[in-house]
Amino acid sequence: MDFNGADELRRRRDRRRDNPPPPSDRVRRVLGALEVPPSLGTPGEPRPSAQGDAPDLEAFDISRYRDRDSGGGPSPRDGRSRPTARQARSWSQRAQVLRGLRWPQRISPLRSTPGWDWGDLWHRLPPIDQVNPSRSRVWAVAALLGVGLVGLSVRLSVLQLAQGKELTARARASQRVSVTPFVPRRAIVDRNGTVLALDRLTYVLYAHPKLFLTSTDAIAEALAPVLGESPAALWQKLRSGKSGIRLRQRLPEDLAARVRALNLNGLELLPEPSRIYPQQDLAAEVVGYTDFDGQGQAGLERRWHKILDRRVDPIVLERAPEGLTLPAESLEPAQAGDRDNRLTYADGLQLRLTLDSRVQRAARAALEEQFKAFKPKRGAIIAMEVRTGAIVALACAPSYDPNRYYEADIAAFKNWAVSDLYEPGSTFKPITVALGLDLGAIAPDEPFNDPGFIRVGDRTITNYRFPAIPGPGRIDLATALKKSSNVAMVRIMQKMNPEEYYSRLKQLGIDRPPGSDLPQETAGQLRSRDAFINSPIDRATTSFGQGLSLTPLKLIQAIAAIGNGGQLVTPHTIDALAAPDGDRYWQPYRPAPERIFSAETSQTVLAMMEGVLDEGGTGTRARIPGYRIAGKTGTSQKISDRGGYLPGASIASFVGLLPAEAPRYAILAIFDEPQGGSGGLVAAPAAKTVMEALIAVDRIPPSSNPSAPP
Repeated sequence: MDFNGADELRRRRDRRRDNPPPPSDRVRRVLGALEVPPSLGTPGEPRPSAQGDAPDLEAFDISRYRDRDSGGGPSPRDGRSRPTARQARSWSQRAQVLRGLRWPQRISPLRSTPGWDWGDLWHRLPPIDQVNPSRSRVWAVAALLGVGLVGLSVRLSVLQLAQGKELTARARASQRVSVTPFVPRRAIVDRNGTVLALDRLTYVLYAHPKLFLTSTDAIAEALAPVLGESPAALWQKLRSGKSGIRLRQRLPEDLAARVRALNLNGLELLPEPSRIYPQQDLAAEVVGYTDFDGQGQAGLERRWHKILDRRVDPIVLERAPEGLTLPAESLEPAQAGDRDNRLTYADGLQLRLTLDSRVQRAARAALEEQFKAFKPKRGAIIAMEVRTGAIVALACAPSYDPNRYYEADIAAFKNWAVSDLYEPGSTFKPITVALGLDLGAIAPDEPFNDPGFIRVGDRTITNYRFPAIPGPGRIDLATALKKSSNVAMVRIMQKMNPEEYYSRLKQLGIDRPPGSDLPQETAGQLRSRDAFINSPIDRATTSFGQGLSLTPLKLIQAIAAIGNGGQLVTPHTIDALAAPDGDRYWQPYRPAPERIFSAETSQTVLAMMEGVLDEGGTGTRARIPGYRIAGKTGTSQKISDRGGYLPGASIASFVGLLPAEAPRYAILAIFDEPQGGSGGLVAAPAAKTVMEALIAVDRIPPSSNPSAPP
């Protein structure tokens, strides 16, 4: 037979109406709340009630409750008693729940059940405003509100009373900010105002290759001429990571501007205050350096860190609503003339040194020249004013660039002219002659016999290069210095009282540091009194500069006493902490000069030292035409760390006084283990270079009776 779609749909609808599906879980929960049995059963079939006399919805007859408010009499339809008012209110509440439900089509059996007048049921129930809520719910809500109010009151009390001060402090801290102003470290300048060290804003250059818009090769090619590196080296750095590659630190402003001009993505310049040394290695052994934290690590930067570092008190600023910061207190000095550093105050003081950059540069050049010629392990040159002790030049080699101290050998940070001991050798002989004359043990014209050797106890002492160079025979004091006779020095020692000799050496301060303002000073070494007095060989070796040890700075201090009339002055490199206009604000303490020789003795020895530079002397290479110069060469054996002397190792040195007729400067040049050179060959020419610079800088006029031919 033919299939009729409309008839089929009609039959399906009739089947759903006659056999409704069971109610869902949601419907069951609602009906349970209404005390209605979950099973609706067959329409018209009575069901027992679920609780008490609550009617079954299947057998519910709306006419039974039509007149429920008229007194509870029997219904006109079936004669049953009406529900009480309480039952009516309960059903009204249940009806409100039913009224808010949205019944799906699949669970609408009540609508389709014959005999039900569902719409009339809703209209016969009492209005919602006549329903009284449950008292338990009211008390529950009131209890919750009460507990909340009590908790809130307790919390407010804790905040106001117990934590009030703490919270106030935290609030003020959030409203204020403490800022420590950046105050640059004081500059270091030489005696002419040439800047040796200063603080300046520099930059750190970082590269972030992941942000490059061009190739790494192109970036390296563009940066290479700016940074002074090869493109290949930069390419290797740029390939070492994806971000945060530090290419250069302490980049000056001019180079930073050139980097910005390249306009390359992926390059970052971060500003940072840095200590800059414009003269590079010129005076590194004196000035020293600071690390990246601004802490002095060597030289004057370390020794006088508290003077150079200007620390200021933090400034308290308040945050304004617009995000600006305003001072919370006055930033002006408290009183007139108050030098407390504030945000708006900088004293402008500089640490002015006694160094002269022109003489220092000449000393550096002389060291480099002799290093190329004789290849010593190290060398040093010191030039000092004989009357004040002011050091005009102090250069050591090898040196380092304090701007790049992290690339230097750590041994270069030590100023060995101040800290290392050595046996001075023949450069100590003028001191022995001065002590003998001052004690009256010898006369200026007293002759000595020098066969080239002398016996002291069971030891034999010889002159330098004996027997290759035979002894000079009968000589006077001047010739003894000129020929650097060890034998003559031993004979002078033998004529001195051992007690007095030792006492004068102690007075000279051989076993004390010079007392300069430089760090890491070392005291010399001298035998104990008993050992010195009871040992003739110790006294004999001390007379020509062996058997005792001192620093180069201590030696030039003693030699300067011969040039200034016999007074022991304190070597120093600091002139003062001064303003740019020259006013001195602070000076380090220096003791008054101490007399150790008579003026007559000093003048006599000075005249003898002039002969060292004459023809036949050992210091002819230090002569300067037109000028009288007093000097003394020395070639001493080098002490081994294990005791004794190193075979074939020597220290070559030269000390000089310029000009000899009225000395202004004492000069010391010293070289450690030069290859094939003595003091006269290696050190004297270096000292000559420095003396020529002193003559030019100080405009020293030629001598009226020069010791060297024009």
